[in-house]
Amino acid sequence: MKTAAFYTLGCKVNQVETEQLKEQFLRQGYEIVPFNCPADVYVINTCTVTHVSDRKSRAMVRRIARQQRDSLVVVTGCWAETDRNQAAAIEGVDLVVGNRDKEKITDLVEDTIKSSSAKVFWQPVSEATEKLPLWLYSQPHERTRAFIKIQDGCQSYCTYCIVPYARGPVRSKPPKDVLHEIKQLLQLGYQEIVLTGIHIGQYGKDINGYNLDQLLAEILDNVPGDYRLRLGSIEINEITPAILAFMRQDNRLCRHLHIPLQSGSDSVLKTMGRKYGRDDFSQMVNEVEAKIPGIAVTVDVMVGFPGESDADFADSFNLIDSLKLLDLHVFKYSRRPGTRAAEYSDQIDEKTKNYRSEQLLKLADKKRNEFYGAHIGQTLRLLVEKQTGTDQYIGLSDNYLEVLFACKNDLRGEFVQVQIESMQGQQMKGRLIQ
Repeated sequence: MKTAAFYTLGCKVNQVETEQLKEQFLRQGYEIVPFNCPADVYVINTCTVTHVSDRKSRAMVRRIARQQRDSLVVVTGCWAETDRNQAAAIEGVDLVVGNRDKEKITDLVEDTIKSSSAKVFWQPVSEATEKLPLWLYSQPHERTRAFIKIQDGCQSYCTYCIVPYARGPVRSKPPKDVLHEIKQLLQLGYQEIVLTGIHIGQYGKDINGYNLDQLLAEILDNVPGDYRLRLGSIEINEITPAILAFMRQDNRLCRHLHIPLQSGSDSVLKTMGRKYGRDDFSQMVNEVEAKIPGIAVTVDVMVGFPGESDADFADSFNLIDSLKLLDLHVFKYSRRPGTRAAEYSDQIDEKTKNYRSEQLLKLADKKRNEFYGAHIGQTLRLLVEKQTGTDQYIGLSDNYLEVLFACKNDLRGEFVQVQIESMQGQQMKGRLIQ
C-alpha cells in the first residue's frame, strides 16, 4: 500500500485543509503515516502570516526534500501561494500547489514522477469565486472535536496583513452543505463542531441575503442532539445581538469568543485599517460578559506595529488589563512584503517588540489566573479530549477551560461533570462527579 505523510504549519483553517487532504489520500488507497516515518508522498501545508512562519515553512521543506530524496515532496498552503517560485527552487521539491488547487493534490500526485525540477500548479487566488465544496469523512480522524471550514478569504486588507493576498476574496460554503457536514461528523461520533474560516463574520457575503446569524439559526433549529457548537475567531464589529441571543438561549453554542484586538490605541488601530476604536472594543466585551455569564473571551494583540509609541503600547496594556479575559495571543508585528505597513518608515526595533511582548505575556498570566480563580468550586461540563497519564484525563469546558481530572475509565469523546478544585499551571484541576 502506498503511504502519505503530512505536516501542517499555521492556523486552524490549514489544519482543516490537511484533514481534508488526508481524506482524499485515503480514498485513493493510501495509508496515512506519521510525518517522521518513511512515506511515498510528503505534503507540507505551509504558512506565511509572519516572517517566522516563512522561515519555518522553508526549513521544513528543505529538511524533507534533503532527507527523503526518493519520495514525492509536495508544498502547498499560504507560503506556497505567495512565494511559489522560491518553494519550487528548493532542490528535491516535486510539486508546488497554490491554495486554489489544493483539492487537486491527489490527482496531481498521481500524474507526477520524480524529476530534476518542480512542477508548479497555481491560479491567482485573487480571482477565486467558487463556493467551498462539500467535505465528507469516511472515518473519524485524530481529534475529539471536529472543525468545519465554512468560509475562506478576506477582503479587509488591514495594512499589516498578508492573508488577503494568500487567501483571496470571501467565499462561503453553501448552508445546506454545512448542515450536511455537521450531521455526518456527529454520526462519526464527534461531540463538538467548530466553525472556522479566515473571516467567519463575513460568511454569506457571497450568498445573496445570507449571513452567519442565519447559518447558526439553521444549525440549531435543524441539527438536533446533545453536542456543542463553537465559533472560530470573529471580529468585534461582527458579534451581533443574534449571536449573543443564541449563546444565552441554547447551551449547545459555546460560551467562548476569540476576538482579534490587535491594538488598544486608537491611532494605531486607524493606521492598521481596523474598523473600530478602543472604546468600541471595551463596550462590546463588557456587554458580552454582562449578557453571557461565565463567557470566555480570548484576544489577539500585536506589539511593535510601525509607529507604536510607548503611549500607544500603554493604551493596549491598560485596555487589556481593564477587561475580563481568559487569555491573550500575543504576537510581534512582522513586516510582510506587499502590504502597506511594510513600506512605513517608522518600523519598531526587535528589542522593543520583545520587551512589549514579555509585558503582555505576564499580563496574560494574570488574566488567566483571575479567570481560573473565579471558577474554583464550580461544576463544569467537560468534553474529555485526551489521556495524559495513568487514569489522568483532560477535558474542555464550553467556555474553553482545560481541566485535569482522574478517572479509572476511558471517557475520551464523552461529556462528564467535573467540580473545579484548584489551578495547576495553564490548566485547572477537578474531581469527577459520578
